[in-house]
Amino acid sequence: MSIEENRLKVYVETYGCQMNLADTEIVLGIMNKSGYSPTQTIDDADVVLLNTCSVRDHAEEKIHQRLGVIKKQMSEKPELVVGVLGCMAERLRSNLIERHNVDIVVGPDEYRKIPQLLEGALSGSQGIGVRLSRTETYDDITPFRAEGVSAWLSVMRGCDKFCTFCIVPFTRGRERSRTLSSVVSEVEQLVAQGFREVTLLGQNVNSYNDGGSDFADLLAAVAGVDPNLRVRFTTSHPQDLSDKLIDTIANHRNLCKFIHLPVQSGSDRILEAMNRTYTREHYLALVGRIRARIPGVALSTDIIAGFPTETEEEYRETLSLMEEVRYDGAYMFKYSPREGTPAFRLGDDIPEGVKTRRLNEIITLQQKISHEVNQSVVGKTVEVMVDGASRKSDLQLSGRTGTNKTVVFPAGPFKPGDVVSVKIGRASSATLFGEIVEDFD
Repeated sequence: MSIEENRLKVYVETYGCQMNLADTEIVLGIMNKSGYSPTQTIDDADVVLLNTCSVRDHAEEKIHQRLGVIKKQMSEKPELVVGVLGCMAERLRSNLIERHNVDIVVGPDEYRKIPQLLEGALSGSQGIGVRLSRTETYDDITPFRAEGVSAWLSVMRGCDKFCTFCIVPFTRGRERSRTLSSVVSEVEQLVAQGFREVTLLGQNVNSYNDGGSDFADLLAAVAGVDPNLRVRFTTSHPQDLSDKLIDTIANHRNLCKFIHLPVQSGSDRILEAMNRTYTREHYLALVGRIRARIPGVALSTDIIAGFPTETEEEYRETLSLMEEVRYDGAYMFKYSPREGTPAFRLGDDIPEGVKTRRLNEIITLQQKISHEVNQSVVGKTVEVMVDGASRKSDLQLSGRTGTNKTVVFPAGPFKPGDVVSVKIGRASSATLFGEIVEDFD
């Protein structure tokens, strides 16, 4: 039997944001170095880890349900070790052991302890590692990435904004940044491995700071690694998105002309209650500067419906802001109370039916706007990086533009990572459809 066959197999399920996807690769890197072999099949696993999200109650409920299913598997395979990682582990801690009898619970800053905790679990003891850190960035860990063309790369961890609705500062701790040199070095390795796109991640990338180098400096350095490497980033906080950053994006062809800029609400009173630290006027002025300096830029956002005390008039201010900005897309949610956040003390006073109605109206409006925005691309030729086969047909390929729009076109002699020119013939609210052309406009 080979050494590889002797290695215990670990299976990780990832829930939530892109940061969790990047964290899973860090965890797998730690596990691989410690003698475990990643597997894509839960039935083959000796260790099952759930990397979790706590941003909304629905996200946590999915994990509770999934653990119930896995518990049945544990009864058939008693030697199976099960652990919960990430934000939910940080928030609920020993409750997860008591409720689900999991073997280990590990927060986002203690992933280095997983092999040690698993060693104890394999011997029959349960373990918890949930201490937050002011220094941990994992910048010396080589993430374990599957082959592909697009990579997530975390450049900083934690958040200092303390929006009143958000649990992240309590589950991921305070802000700390990786060194610029370590990020650039990892990007160089990714290019050497054949990756054609990288997305820089942080709870608020605009707060990145390495000894005086800000996020604009980091973006410029990453863009300079390879002019053919597409570079994206998320997420930006409107208060901290500088004119320097806008100019940096405008001046580098391989920095994607797409910015995710969460607004959350169009009402100044609600923004203040959320502790968003900007006003509607500030936000709209920022959007104006972005569009003036970066022609053709695409914007997306986050919107919360039914924040505590939100009136009908304040809700309609959000609709009017959406009409004014005309986002390309949006992530839209009902307010979800998170115990331990300042907003939790306000109570959840908006009736569920009202929240649902407001959310549905927001979604309907955004779909209308997205459809109208996408019609403006019909007849144009766009540059598309191939992702792979379309979800609906192997006879079609799917890819994304630099503005993050999904494009579907007939299959041809192309592989993931290739950049092709596609003339758009029609568009829905979510997808552009077109044909390959030889000449790019």
